[in-house]
Amino acid sequence: MNSQEGEPMAAAIQAVPSTEGREILSLLFAEHHRRVLLAARRITGSMADAEDVAQAVFLRLASGQRPSIANAGSYLYRAAINGALDLLRRQKTAATEPLEEAAGEIFADRQSSPEAHASDRELAAWLRLAIGELTPRAAEMFTLRYLEELGNREIAVLMGTSQAVVAVTLHHARSSLKKRLKELERRKQ
Repeated sequence: MNSQEGEPMAAAIQAVPSTEGREILSLLFAEHHRRVLLAARRITGSMADAEDVAQAVFLRLASGQRPSIANAGSYLYRAAINGALDLLRRQKTAATEPLEEAAGEIFADRQSSPEAHASDRELAAWLRLAIGELTPRAAEMFTLRYLEELGNREIAVLMGTSQAVVAVTLHHARSSLKKRLKELERRKQ
């Protein structure tokens, strides 16, 4: 953590009334900050936006909005994903970094010509826009499956639902995204 991002968090931790609460929050931050930050970055495509999302997630904890949770890591991870998706919905435009870089070269099999790179950037921007238009639950499941590469079983456990619901939701999300990407492609032409 650099000193700039640590300053607001350090102040927020000190504002927590009990010593035990400060220690717990400090441990949660130390243990989960990187994963929260990377999850948000993969979705937003921008480190600056990801830092904003991560800061909001931890500041919410510091301000006393701590639900009783059995698995803090899962809670923080989902909070980061939802925060990043909310940010995308608010922006309704592409972030500054191509999705394929943030998601581990999703489009790595494509040629590396300038035209292909420009096409990939455009596709990533359209994909971000389309994901932001999905319902929050569908967007979260899609993100967990295709950007975070979790299996349907893991998603079902994380979201407290069945694998069948996950599969159906992902099917509908993919169909919706395909349709929306085709619409965007037609507008371009």
